[in-house]
Amino acid sequence: MSILSLSDLELRGRRVLVRVDFNVPLDEDGEITDDTRIRASLPTLQHILDNGGRAVLMTHLGRPKGVTENLRLGSVAERLSRHLGRPVGYVGETVGPAAGNASEALKDGECLLLENVRFNDGETRNDPDFARELAALGDVYVNDAFGTAHRAHASTEGVARILPVRAAGFLMQKELEYLAGAIEYPKGKLVVVLGGAKVSDKIRATRRFIEIADALIIGGGMAYTFLASRGEAIGNSLVEKGHLDFAGEILDRAAGLRTPILLPVDHVVAETLDPNGEARRVGQIPDGLMGLDIGPKTRRLFVEMIGEAGTILWNGPMGVFEIADFSEGTAAVAQAISDATGRGAVSTIGGGDTAAAVNTLRLADRVSHVSTGGGASLELLEGKTLPGVRALEQS
Repeated sequence: MSILSLSDLELRGRRVLVRVDFNVPLDEDGEITDDTRIRASLPTLQHILDNGGRAVLMTHLGRPKGVTENLRLGSVAERLSRHLGRPVGYVGETVGPAAGNASEALKDGECLLLENVRFNDGETRNDPDFARELAALGDVYVNDAFGTAHRAHASTEGVARILPVRAAGFLMQKELEYLAGAIEYPKGKLVVVLGGAKVSDKIRATRRFIEIADALIIGGGMAYTFLASRGEAIGNSLVEKGHLDFAGEILDRAAGLRTPILLPVDHVVAETLDPNGEARRVGQIPDGLMGLDIGPKTRRLFVEMIGEAGTILWNGPMGVFEIADFSEGTAAVAQAISDATGRGAVSTIGGGDTAAAVNTLRLADRVSHVSTGGGASLELLEGKTLPGVRALEQS
C-alpha cells in the first residue's frame, strides 16, 4: 500500500487531526485502571508536538448512546498530560463553536483533546456531515488508532477521505509492519498459537493460518471443539457444537498439507471455576469435569514447538489464566515465546486477554510486539483490508 508515515509530513504550524485509541478501562468511580493505550500513543504525539505541530486528538470511550457523563474524557486528558509532561487542553464537545475555537487557538507544540466522538451518532454511521465538521478542525490527518481501523467510522475513515494530506502514526505503522510482516514475510518457521474461549471468533483466521503456517498450536477453550470433532472425551468442557464440522475440516486439511496441529494431550480440570475448588490433571476428561488449562505434557509439547519458531503469532490464552490453578499453561507459553524472542525470533501478541496475560507476567517488553487491536488484528491476519487503513492510501 502507498501510505505516508507521520515522519514524511511537515508539521510545524499545522493542525494535526489525530485519531487515537484512548478507549481505556474505567473503574466504578470513573478512574482509569489501565493506561496502556494512552502510553502506546506517546511516540506519535511527542513527535508531532516536538516538531511544532498542533495536535487535535479524537477518540471514543465506551459505547455511549448520546452524551454520557461518566464517559467524558476529562480524566483521559489529565492522564495524557501527565505522560507528555505538558498541558493537554480539553473541550467538552467534539464539533461546534467551542471545538473550532479551541483548535484555532492552538500554538505550535500544543495539544487538544476533543470530547468522546461517539457522543455523536454520526461517528458510527460515518455520516458525511459529521466527518466534514471533524475535518474542519485539522489541516492534516493522522490515524494512530489501529484498534478501530476495522471500523468505517467518521473519525477513522470519513475524515481521511476529506483531508488530502493523511498518514499513519507510528503505532499504526508498527502494527501493520509486524502483523502483515508475520504473514507475508515470516522469518524462519511460522508457528501460530491460538487459544481463548471460542472457535467462532477465529474461523477465518484459522482457515488462513492452516494454509500458511508451518505449525499450528491450539489451546484454551477452543481446543475442546477440535478434540470433540475427533471423538475424544471432553467431559463438561466448552464445546461449540455448531463448529464441529469446521474443526474436523481444519484437521483434515492439516493432514493433507502435512502441517502439524498440536492439541492438548492432557488437561487441568475441575468441576467448576471456583478458585477454591479442587483442580487435578487428567488425560481424557471424564463426565462431570471440564478442562480449564493445558496439562504439563501439553505444555512441554507446545514449548518445544515454539522453540523451533523464527516467527510467532499468539492470540488467546491457554486456560482461565486469571485463576492461579489454571494459569500455568498460559505462563509457560508466554515464557517460551519470550525465550524464543531472546534467541532472535520475531513474536507478535494479539488479543486483549493475551496482552493482559503478558502484561501480568511482566513479559511484554520481552516479545517483539504486543498488538493494541483485538478485532482489527484478527481481521488483518484474515487477509482483510481494514477501512481505516485503506482510507490512508495515497491516490
